[in-house]
Amino acid sequence: MLVNNKKIKLPSALPRRLKWGVSGCGIYAEEYFLPALQQVQRSKLVAVYSHDNKRAKEIASKFGAAYSYDDFDSFLASDIDSVYISSVNSDHYQQVIKAAKAKKNILCERPIAVTSEQAEKMIAVCKENNVWLIINHQHRFHPHVHKAKELIDKQMVGKIVSISTTYHTDFPADGNFRMKKELSGGGVLRDLGAQMIDLLRYFGGDISESKAFLDNVVYKSDSEDFAAAVVKFNSSGYGSFSVSYDCKKASNRIEIIGHNGSVSIENFFGKKNSVSKLIIDIQGEARKVFRKRSNKLVLMLRSVQRSFIKNEVPEVSGEDGLANMRIIEEIEKQFTK
Repeated sequence: MLVNNKKIKLPSALPRRLKWGVSGCGIYAEEYFLPALQQVQRSKLVAVYSHDNKRAKEIASKFGAAYSYDDFDSFLASDIDSVYISSVNSDHYQQVIKAAKAKKNILCERPIAVTSEQAEKMIAVCKENNVWLIINHQHRFHPHVHKAKELIDKQMVGKIVSISTTYHTDFPADGNFRMKKELSGGGVLRDLGAQMIDLLRYFGGDISESKAFLDNVVYKSDSEDFAAAVVKFNSSGYGSFSVSYDCKKASNRIEIIGHNGSVSIENFFGKKNSVSKLIIDIQGEARKVFRKRSNKLVLMLRSVQRSFIKNEVPEVSGEDGLANMRIIEEIEKQFTK
């Protein structure tokens, strides 16, 4: 397995400045990822890949990449040592395996793949080729999320009773590849739900079972626009999440309730550099409220860069992506559409 307490053996020392290739030129890569990458010292965008050559050239020009490609093999053969996979979900499997065999360290969008079987194979190939596979679960890197995790680990909130996460935004089905099963494998559960499941596991540990609902509340398509579930943690207590593409007024929140008190985070996901609020309410202490502006993507990329350059175990691994995918599949098995 990639995630352990030992360093993997790399075929050769990586340069002190990462040379990135980005595969996939969607809105997220253009408006969020690439602007964040520009803020990370010792990382440089070198090459861009898209199945649409015009789009690849456009993004390369906009962000100063030397090369653009509409052939993935040629893209991998360019002067890059790290790859960000931002393509549609159905392309993750093939692209990660090819990148691993080309000896590139990999940052992959969530969900890791379309199936857990694909994820297992991707992890195995990365291990065989001595490269890192990291999944972009950026919410773990928010300072307020880190603080909440610290309070849990120090048992300040006591034994966990309940952890809930919600994330609701508006994303009409028209033009949204996530609502096309042949491209995404499923709807909002695999997109926003994957992020909430990862946060539940980050705070509460392994999950043993789930009870869920999937539905189309506003937008009608072959994939769900609403998902909710209650899960049981192996160690203690329960978790829950709800996500949707149905709300024009976006809303997101985390609430952790323990025997000794509670911690909540409001607006942990929003526009770039938006302000979130952390509320700590512990028995015997005054209620505390903190507000902070933070760019999670920049913080995540700095962590990824350390793993790639210094050969350090990543904070979010391929195994995390696999664990999240298995929970998604367990939820999906409860429904037939």
